[in-house]
Order: sequence, then structure tokens, then C-alpha cells
Amino acid sequence: MDVIGFGALNLDKIYRVDKIPKEDEEGFVKDVEFHPGGSAANTIVGLARLRLKTGYIGKIGNDSEGGFLLEDFERENVNVEGVIKAEGRSGNALIFVDDKGHRAILVDPGVNDTIRFDEIDLDYVSQFKLIHLTSFICKNGLDSFLSQKRLVEKLNIKVSFDPGMIYVERGLDDLKEILEKTTLFMPNKMEIEMLFNEEYRKAAKMAIELGVEVVVVKLGKDGCYIYDGNDEIFVKANEVKAIDTTGAGDAFNAGFIFGYLTNKSLEDCGKLGNLIAGLNIQKVGARAGLPRYEEIEEFL
Repeated sequence: MDVIGFGALNLDKIYRVDKIPKEDEEGFVKDVEFHPGGSAANTIVGLARLRLKTGYIGKIGNDSEGGFLLEDFERENVNVEGVIKAEGRSGNALIFVDDKGHRAILVDPGVNDTIRFDEIDLDYVSQFKLIHLTSFICKNGLDSFLSQKRLVEKLNIKVSFDPGMIYVERGLDDLKEILEKTTLFMPNKMEIEMLFNEEYRKAAKMAIELGVEVVVVKLGKDGCYIYDGNDEIFVKANEVKAIDTTGAGDAFNAGFIFGYLTNKSLEDCGKLGNLIAGLNIQKVGARAGLPRYEEIEEFL
């Protein structure tokens, strides 16, 4: 087995709007679409489409949304043995996307935050080469976040970690236990600068000093910056027209992790990340534009 994800599972309810309203403003909805989502889940589906053997640790409620999320994983050939079914609501994300592709998100975590460590099958997780961690909103408790910390401590497999702004806002002290065990640290520029209170290149060096093996900073339309303690690598993004940037970072992560696990150079990993992200943002939804292996084979 190759990669197992551990993060929130959400049904993304995407509202295409004329504008994202500010306080006391109104806008109107042009169209509505429902898509399975959750940051780590998006990345795992991206990796499954690239023919890696994938699995997931997450929790869904006993509702139609949970069934929808599970069925989608199965359709994408993601192993669902690690997905826990519980009483309560599955997670939902309300995503508002304007004509320029900008977005605003409201999250209802449901049962996402309630994954206890004793609910995770360590023997199952240990079969994988790498675990990919993303954030839980932690509004219904800290169980899932604490389970992530304990899991990286117990496991002897590689760790990729995309903290998202939710975890960055928890502060560096709260994330150190994960960072010390992290192989690939995958924040965006704003996140790493806020977390370390430094410009991103200096922040990357600080992350390496904490124990991270490779820092991968997503720079949006400017591509990415990679630092492994020795070499600094800038990889420019491909110029594409963005239709919807939802899931762009998750798609980038899939490309980079795929490259890393197939023994590509760090620069080529960055190119693959940019390629997958560039393809993904040309369609609406966090996963709709994630390519299959055959579509990118010529670039490998």
C-alpha cells in the first residue's frame, strides 16, 4: 500500500455566485453543485487516479452525505477500511465561488473532530509507505487532532503534512510534535510565514531545524519553493486560466507526493505538483479536474 490520508471528510456544496458578499452585502447564487471533499481526501483521490494504492482514516455520520462520501471513495478505488461510521452528522463545507475563481468557505465539521486514537487500526495504517495529514476544524473537540499526534509518534512510516490555516492558527507549539516527524511539510506561503513569523525562505530553514526533511511552499500562480536543508529550488507554475481554485493545494500535494513516492527529483516533484494543480483548477470542484494516470503519462 502507498498512501493513507487522515483528515476531515466533507461534502462540498459549491455555490457559484456573482460576488462574495462582505458584511451586510447581498449577492445571488447562479448555480449549485455537490462534490465530495475534505483536503486530505481530495489529495488521496488524486493519488488513486495516478494508480497509487490508497486508503483513508476519517469519520462519517449515518446520513446520506456520509453514504455519498463513502461511495465516492469506493468508486475511486480508495480503500475504506479506515473510515469510521458513527451516529451524527457528516461534515459539510459551504463553498462560495465568484466569477474570478475566488472563494469563501464555511465548514460544518459534524463528526469529523471525534476520531479517538483507539478507533484507529494501527496494523492497517502500518501497511502504508506514507501518511498524509491535513487539518480538522477542532470545534467539536480535539480528539482527531490528538489522534494525529499520537499516530505519527507510534508509526514508523513517512509523513506528509499540509496544516491549512486552521492548524497554523493553533500556533507552532501545538504542531511541533507533528513537524518533528514530518517528511514533507506542505504549507502555502501565507501559512508558513504566519506559523514561524518569518519570510517563507527563512521559515523553511526553521522548519528543517525542527526536524522536517523537506519543506514545500505553495506559491499559487508563482509555482512552488522547495528546501531540503541543502538546496533551494523554485519551480514556476504553468500558465492556465483558473475556473475554480477550490482544491488547488490538495491537487498540488497529490502531484508532489506521487513524484516523491516514484523516486523523482525534488524539482520534478514540484513540476508534477504544478501540473496536477494547473489541470485541476480548470474545472469546477475540488476533484473534477484531477487527472488520471493516462492523461499525464507523457509528462513522466
